[in-house]
Amino acid sequence: MKQDDIKILKEVQRNTEMGMTAIETILDKIGDDEFSLQLSKQSLRYSEIHNKALDQILENEGEVYRGSQIADLMLKGSIHANTAFNISREHLADMMIQGSNRGITSMWKVMKHNQMATDTAVELARELVDFEEKNIQRLKEYL
Repeated sequence: MKQDDIKILKEVQRNTEMGMTAIETILDKIGDDEFSLQLSKQSLRYSEIHNKALDQILENEGEVYRGSQIADLMLKGSIHANTAFNISREHLADMMIQGSNRGITSMWKVMKHNQMATDTAVELARELVDFEEKNIQRLKEYL
């Protein structure tokens, strides 16, 4: 497996893990069942994309992404701090949109800097970017 593939697939894993962690942290703060269901569906899709990346890495005996507990704590802490005084549906949707935008940006950066990657890795990265863009459109309804 090419190094460029590994970098892209690890970024897919990192992004999807952050998305799942953010949703897991936010779900307890949501009082709207429809919004909660929407985020739960997103978390499930993140999990599916994450597993596709993991499968590709394991098939080629590459090294998998290992998240940092410190990064998880920082993300959760940031979410808790940002929701300490405002847990409105609009605010939570805005936070998720901002996270999706950061995910899209990081995926485009890693694709641009690893142009020797195979189509399989790039297709999965683009699948994640497309999913994030659709998430943003869906979440705008909650603003």
